[in-house]
Amino acid sequence: MARIAPKNRAPLPEPKPERASRLSRPAELPDLDRLIHERLRLGIVSALAINDSLSFNDLKRLLKTTDGNLSVHARKLEEASYISCTKFFEGRIPRTEYRLTPSGRKALEEYLNQMEHLIRVTREE
Repeated sequence: MARIAPKNRAPLPEPKPERASRLSRPAELPDLDRLIHERLRLGIVSALAINDSLSFNDLKRLLKTTDGNLSVHARKLEEASYISCTKFFEGRIPRTEYRLTPSGRKALEEYLNQMEHLIRVTREE
């Protein structure tokens, strides 16, 4: 049965059955790791996932951020044991180096799996 449209217009199409059923029961969406989901922190763990280690200056240059911003976000990841931080001197120059920990790698993998699931659900229409 066609729905009634305003005068001088074609009848409105019936809603697609599968679309209507999807709207009536929302898809289960994953709870994203809010610690990694933030842009700069995601950049830090992603960069460390493909490098054995990176210095503070390497990360700052790569992520195009400030000393203070990088320091705050790196500290949050370090407190969660997602990254490790080693401070040492090269000659007289202080150096800070970061590595992704096994728990950080696992958290990143889970986050990426959740995002892939979210993308698949979003594209299913």
